[in-house]
Amino acid sequence: MVNVLMYATKQCPYCVRAERLLQRKGVAFEKILLDDKPQLMQEVIAKTGRYTVPQIFIGTTHVGGYDDLAELDSAGELDPLLAI
Repeated sequence: MVNVLMYATKQCPYCVRAERLLQRKGVAFEKILLDDKPQLMQEVIAKTGRYTVPQIFIGTTHVGGYDDLAELDSAGELDPLLAI
């Protein structure tokens, strides 16, 4: 199964939703908390062009945030991406 990485913060409700969706899919993922790491957040912004969390990567593909992840799931495109 592909590596899944999620940049998140402790108080973010969308991070919790993304985590729950991935757990329902049975996907193991690495969660990196950005709460006390402003420099790392700047790296995430530079990498993604986005200022919000979560930011989710499946393999080398930047999926985006929770809404993007949920949209992929609704369209039936998430499972094939996770199976790579």
